[in-house]
Amino acid sequence: MIINEIFYSLQGEGFLAGVPSVFVRLAGCPLRCRWCDTKYAWDQTSGQDYTIAKIVDTVLRKSTGRLTAESPRQQNQSKFVVVTGGEPMINSDLPQLVQELKAADKHITIETAGIAYIPDLPCDLMSISPKLSNSNPKDPALATIHKDSRLDLAVLGELIDSYDYQLKFVVDSENDLPEIQETLEKIGNVDSENIMLMPQAATRDRLLTKSRMVADMCKRTGFAFCQRLQVLLWNNQRGT
Repeated sequence: MIINEIFYSLQGEGFLAGVPSVFVRLAGCPLRCRWCDTKYAWDQTSGQDYTIAKIVDTVLRKSTGRLTAESPRQQNQSKFVVVTGGEPMINSDLPQLVQELKAADKHITIETAGIAYIPDLPCDLMSISPKLSNSNPKDPALATIHKDSRLDLAVLGELIDSYDYQLKFVVDSENDLPEIQETLEKIGNVDSENIMLMPQAATRDRLLTKSRMVADMCKRTGFAFCQRLQVLLWNNQRGT
């Protein structure tokens, strides 16, 4: 598998925000979202080729945290692993990777845009982020491709019916709310307690500016507010 990066940090988003986790970022994504903060993982060759065994070994080593002079004793190992991208659900080796991580007694979150379905994954949380029209690229050629592939209602329905899930919508403006509500109606069978609204923000200043607006939307709809700790704490610095 082509691995863009593996690092130990806090989960920044979703209902597990703040939980120490090892992130396994797979290379390759067919979408070209305008506001994507991991464009460096778009290309399928943007990384190094790892065997499944090497990935699992790296995860196990990184999940123990860092030993320091102030804290020289062995630390408890984090059980949480986040498989992200790119778009991990387009990788044919994902089932084997997840099976091996589960065999190592890991809690597994898969972060996906919801554009591909794989059955029977031993996944503890499917973190689905359907892409709204606010994600359309500025380039007209890319925008046409993106529009045709960013939202697959049938796939979203299968993922929701098959896995424990959270549904995160990236909000850029108040105008996104009608589209979110329309999308939810089209998907159907969505538990409102699993829905989160997340500010579109790649910098700390932008996050703080947009958070109040999204918080107000959450109060009106009853949906949960989705934090972005990687932006708030580290200003979206890579690998933190």
